[in-house]
Amino acid sequence: MKNHNAFMITALVGLLWWASCSPVYYIPNTQNVPMLHSAGELNLTVAGNASQGELQGAFAPMEHLGILLNAAAYLPKDADNGNGGSGILGELGLGYYGPIGTHFIFESYGLIGAGRVENHLPSTLVDFPNTSGAMRATALRFGVQPSIALRTKYFQAGISSRIISLNYTGLQGNLNYLGEDQFAYLRANRAAMLLEPAITLRGGLEYLKLQLQYQLSFNFSNADFHQQKSLLSLGLNLDIE
Repeated sequence: MKNHNAFMITALVGLLWWASCSPVYYIPNTQNVPMLHSAGELNLTVAGNASQGELQGAFAPMEHLGILLNAAAYLPKDADNGNGGSGILGELGLGYYGPIGTHFIFESYGLIGAGRVENHLPSTLVDFPNTSGAMRATALRFGVQPSIALRTKYFQAGISSRIISLNYTGLQGNLNYLGEDQFAYLRANRAAMLLEPAITLRGGLEYLKLQLQYQLSFNFSNADFHQQKSLLSLGLNLDIE
């Protein structure tokens, strides 16, 4: 069954995407892999796809110390039957960066995130008229993100892996999908551990490059949790030394 309904959160905050057939409660955001290599460096990225847009920043205030700041908005178009949703995300990271030899960079960041998600499925009101057909929740996310990357003047490639604890709070609404109470479902699955490996490719000019990232998301707490299990995003990256 085709998915169109979803929410996604991350590390300082969380988020969403949606489906016309079934609710989806988590989508990974694009990983911020700045590949910092010197004090005073500023790295900025605009990324996303057809249903989400993201702004990412990274700054090195001193040697070996990096700060990440991410924001995302999820505003996919409602399906023809009115089913849809929306979400926002904010994320903060703090960690270490350092060179390995001449062209390789190692980074590791601690992350904290929080966000808000809402899903509305008016199509369910036909079978469940005593419900509101909507669900809202707040999500908190904590994790770590190590990476190793090749950095050259015109091309960069990085492999990263995000390990996170995802937690839902502030559940509101009354949504029933195929006879299953979604409030009870999300409450029963309000805490999860996830592993999210990703590959990031950049190419272009010395300071301005196109970015492509592909990411997988594995839920170790519930492999069948209603979530998106992969993410492909495109972006533009600016690096100022």
